[in-house]
Amino acid sequence: MPEPPFAILGIDHVVLRVSALAPALAFYRDVLGCRIERERPELGLTQLRAGRSLIDLVTVGGPLGAMPPSTRAAGPNLDHFCLVVAPFHAAQLSAWLQAHAVPPGEAVPRYGAEGEGRSMYIEDPDGNRIELKGALPARRRRSPGRRGTRSGR
Repeated sequence: MPEPPFAILGIDHVVLRVSALAPALAFYRDVLGCRIERERPELGLTQLRAGRSLIDLVTVGGPLGAMPPSTRAAGPNLDHFCLVVAPFHAAQLSAWLQAHAVPPGEAVPRYGAEGEGRSMYIEDPDGNRIELKGALPARRRRSPGRRGTRSGR
């Protein structure tokens, strides 16, 4: 099969439909440390900076959030998204999350774009599952652009 005439460089943004903006902002801004990059209240859109990417919060009662989800999806089709965090000290991270009433999952090794590293799952106020994954040292990171096989991960 021929290669596409482009390369994917990363994920630009993720859009989450939220039932209420205040608790979502409290979670993403105050707990996870994202900062507000841009607000478009007339659209029901708040864009938060998450490293090189954005997390867009769209209120379900706003013009963008009121749009029906894709007709191809019978229900939610996003299992989770992953944020790389540094440093990843499981005990400190768990204590921080618990202090903010966010139950932390167990920190275990998982594979991701940079390779194998410890991570834990949490949920936002709308029940979206988020994986917090420790950044790997440069010497252990998987090289960008290396293609894996289609048969496994």
